Amino acid sequence: MIRITIYKNKSDNHEIVGFISQGHAGYDRSGKDIVCAATSILIINTINSIEKFTDVEFDCNSDEKNAKIKFIITKNKNNKESLVLLKAMELGLTEIARDNSKYISITFEEV
Repeated sequence: MIRITIYKNKSDNHEIVGFISQGHAGYDRSGKDIVCAATSILIINTINSIEKFTDVEFDCNSDEKNAKIKFIITKNKNNKESLVLLKAMELGLTEIARDNSKYISITFEEV
């Protein structure tokens, strides 16, 4: 199962400031797992887009062996473009999880 924790700030707006994703979906064998592929595309595209199109500074660590990616914004947390990109990622992941709760779970944590 893919376990995703989305970190939101404690302020009134509860904006996303990072996330961690870990695990494999187990929907199908490697190379055929559409849940894992969809999740990976959303996460990686979000990180790449934030890096390319915003002035946000962040820490990002990945461990391919354990299927783990951790992303935390460290500077310019209120950048409007990055907030939209992260909300779009949350929407996409939530939609995947809605129909595939056996393979992906999403939790939220205030930081």
